[in-house]
Amino acid sequence: MDEKELELIRFGLHIRKLRIDKDLSQDDVVNNSNKLTKSTVSDVENGKRNLAFTTLLDLARGLLEEPEILLKYDHNKKIDLNNIEKS
Repeated sequence: MDEKELELIRFGLHIRKLRIDKDLSQDDVVNNSNKLTKSTVSDVENGKRNLAFTTLLDLARGLLEEPEILLKYDHNKKIDLNNIEKS
């Protein structure tokens, strides 16, 4: 797995944690954003989606967060690949 894929997984885990910490479902994120699909939210959380800037803004709106919060995560976090959903 290359570094880009690992970074997408780290970001996705961070997004999932933000959502769960706010007690939001993926459907809540979709409804709050008015633009995202559940499949997009799921793909982001599973490290399968490289976001456009406007999608990042929609995701922040869906999570009821400021966009900069989405980018504040540990870029060096070790990942247990055994716990990551396989595609």
